[in-house]
Amino acid sequence: MTSAAVRPRGPYSLRATLRHASDATRTNVDGVLVAALASGGTGRAWQQADGVVQLRAPHEAGIDELRFVLALDDDHSEFLQRFARDPLIGAATRRVRGLRPLRTATVAQSLLRAVAGQLIQARRARQVEQTIIRALMPKLEGTRLHAPPDCATLARVSPAELRRLGLGMRRGAALVRICRSLDLERLRSLPSEASAERLLRERGLGPWSVGVVSIEGLGRYDRGLVADLGLVKLQSALRGRWVETWETAELLEPYGEWAGLASVYLLHSFALGLIELPRTAAA
Repeated sequence: MTSAAVRPRGPYSLRATLRHASDATRTNVDGVLVAALASGGTGRAWQQADGVVQLRAPHEAGIDELRFVLALDDDHSEFLQRFARDPLIGAATRRVRGLRPLRTATVAQSLLRAVAGQLIQARRARQVEQTIIRALMPKLEGTRLHAPPDCATLARVSPAELRRLGLGMRRGAALVRICRSLDLERLRSLPSEASAERLLRERGLGPWSVGVVSIEGLGRYDRGLVADLGLVKLQSALRGRWVETWETAELLEPYGEWAGLASVYLLHSFALGLIELPRTAAA
């Protein structure tokens, strides 16, 4: 077993980052992350009172993987400083300043999450994702966790089988086609704009799906969650009318190269009631 004590770069809260962390590949128990690793075995992470994050994994590759998944090395201090007085996320930059988006162990899992999340409620999307992973990926001995899905496994399954597991036929066909034609893990080595443009060329993927993959799979902060239902509701509340999905791009535009991280903070702020809404919207 390999261990590492890592002091995150910039403000960091593991507890805030692990919010909604549990899925078929990982679980959060009292602030301790237990995760199946794409590099093999299971890893653990917890944060000490002094801010240091303790990591445990079977090998150095597992330690590196945990550092990426937990975004320990991606300082977002500039984001916090720039938008400290922002009318929408300013309060969140103070209350949950240590929040960073949790990432998936594989890009393939983020693609599965993005495709499953199209046009259905978030809770149902997570159920579909977990059902598919549990059906296709091996269970780790001594745990309830399953290995993170990889591109090769998703490429071998048929759209009909994915439909049986709860994923719509068209979305399942898109997932299989993309995994068969594209080396998803290689996208992490490409510049952010290049990886986003490559994904947008695929039928079945739109700005929201590419945003999910960019934030959770590639660990990028510049691609916003355009058309996210939560952002649609927020923009509608701000404008006093139901808005079209494309209008959420206007909501994210002021955040520039931080649009992806801003998406997360906007959704968090909205859920916590930290955004002052017009009286008619609040009513």
